[in-house]
Amino acid sequence: MFKTVEWTKAGVVMIDQRVLPDKEVYRTYKDYKAVAGAIKDMVVRGAPAIGVAAAFGVAIGALKIKTKDAKAFRKELGIISSLLASTRPTAVNLFWGIERMRRVVDSNPGSTVAQLQKLLVDEAILIHQEDIAICRKIGSNGAGLLKDNSTALTHCNAGALATAGYGTALGVIRGAIEAGKKIQVFADETRPFLQGARLTAWELNKDGIDVTLITDNMAGWMMKKGLIHSVVVGADRIAANGDTANKIGTYSVAVLARENNIPFYVAAPLSTIDLKMKHGDLIPIEERASSEVTHIKGKRIAPEGIKVRNPAFDVTPAKFVTAIITEKGVVRAPYLKGLKGLFAAQPSSCSCL
Repeated sequence: MFKTVEWTKAGVVMIDQRVLPDKEVYRTYKDYKAVAGAIKDMVVRGAPAIGVAAAFGVAIGALKIKTKDAKAFRKELGIISSLLASTRPTAVNLFWGIERMRRVVDSNPGSTVAQLQKLLVDEAILIHQEDIAICRKIGSNGAGLLKDNSTALTHCNAGALATAGYGTALGVIRGAIEAGKKIQVFADETRPFLQGARLTAWELNKDGIDVTLITDNMAGWMMKKGLIHSVVVGADRIAANGDTANKIGTYSVAVLARENNIPFYVAAPLSTIDLKMKHGDLIPIEERASSEVTHIKGKRIAPEGIKVRNPAFDVTPAKFVTAIITEKGVVRAPYLKGLKGLFAAQPSSCSCL
């Protein structure tokens, strides 16, 4: 089984998602600047995986700090954290992972630099381990929502490649299959970065899960023909009212699902829920390079000099979301009350940045 991101003695190891499915290449990053570059350049992507990678980036950065003065160490760690936080603005897990690492330092004011370095490495490894367990719990919580002998549409990649392992949206599908249900997956290609065609199709096929690739503009017709029975997507940030930011095109899929009376499920860990973000209009939307739209694998497909827009995410209003599946349970509207209730027993885990 492939590993999306891993802590090793040699450095932070990541599977390079830019070259999938042609090659399965693992790259080793030995300092925090390299980890930040890998996040920004989408070597690693997917909100939970970005959170884990950011935690690893803080840890490896901490190990490289040479000072023995605790005050100077904390100042340098702040610089490291700021650079990692600047890489991608939409996925709240990035900031959640960095904030969790910061709390380790803040809660150990009397520790030496060596002690803090060890604590930070241990915390990053724990975040990685927890993410896999959380995804499996999301999968088991959502498995009951998918009917036996049914089909599910996914958008982008919210599988093992987008997390430390197992996946969120694909975790729900994996959970249903492990429960004995027969599920066929439709993966849309997800332009412009083709995460569905390159990544979702690759990992499901690798696991022997029945997957059919379709283009983005086929979804509505297939829904109308009764070929799609549910939609399961991941999320990069969920506002307090249930508005959900996910890969561009998710909103369109949600509208089509509503029109065709198909349930639309969002699967995400609590670390993706941002209760301080009151609604989706406040979520920052990353705009990426125009070359992702004008080129495919380096080959130009659009005229020279054409104007381009490339927002990487959109926001699906809560009214289109049938349920939000988390490791703590399944929440339905009204989401403001339900999402807050998930944190009642563990307020320290809230992504309230």
